[in-house]
Amino acid sequence: MNDVIEPVSEALLVKAKAALGRRNLVFVGLMGAGKSAIGRMTAQVLGIPFVDSDHEIERVSRMTISELFAAYGEEEFRALEARVIKRLLNSGPRVVSTGGGAYVNERSRRHIKKNSLSLWLNADLDVLWERVNKRDTRPLLKTENPKQTLQNLMNVRYPIYAQADLTVVSRDVKKEIMVEEVLTALASLEKK
Repeated sequence: MNDVIEPVSEALLVKAKAALGRRNLVFVGLMGAGKSAIGRMTAQVLGIPFVDSDHEIERVSRMTISELFAAYGEEEFRALEARVIKRLLNSGPRVVSTGGGAYVNERSRRHIKKNSLSLWLNADLDVLWERVNKRDTRPLLKTENPKQTLQNLMNVRYPIYAQADLTVVSRDVKKEIMVEEVLTALASLEKK
C-alpha cells in the first residue's frame, strides 16, 4: 500500500503518542470498517509497526481464513485467533487490526484490554455493504442473504464493540481524514 499520508499537526501527533505510550492500539469492528487500511496508515503516521491479525493467522497456519473456517469451524478458528492476538500484543507499541469477530471473543477481548487501547471503527450497514459485497472472501457472508447476515452481525456485535476504549465513525471520506480522527480520539486520552 502506497498511500501518501498528509502531515498531521505536530501537536496532535505528540499528544496521540503520549496517550498511547508503550501500549498497542488495536482496531476492532466489522469487516469492511477499514481496520486494516486505516490501521496501517495510523501506524505509519505514529512511526510504529503495523500488524494485521488475520494475515498473521494465515501466515502461521499456512491457510486462508476461509480455509480455516471450512476445515476447523468457527470455534477452533477463534481459539487460534485468540492465541495469535495474545502473542501479537506481548510487545508494543504497535497498531494491530483484528478480524471482525476477534473482539467479540471473550479471550481475545481480555488480551486486548490487558495491555492495549481498543478503537472501534463504527460503520453503518450501507458503508459496510458497499465495501464487502464485491469480494467473496468473507466466510461469514457465504449465506443466502449476505446483507441480512451483515445486519445480524451488527445487531450482535455492536453492543460488544461499544466496550472499546475509543470509537471513531468510519464513513466514506478520505483515509487521511479517518487517520486524523483516530489520532484525535487517541490524543483525547492524554492526561491534561
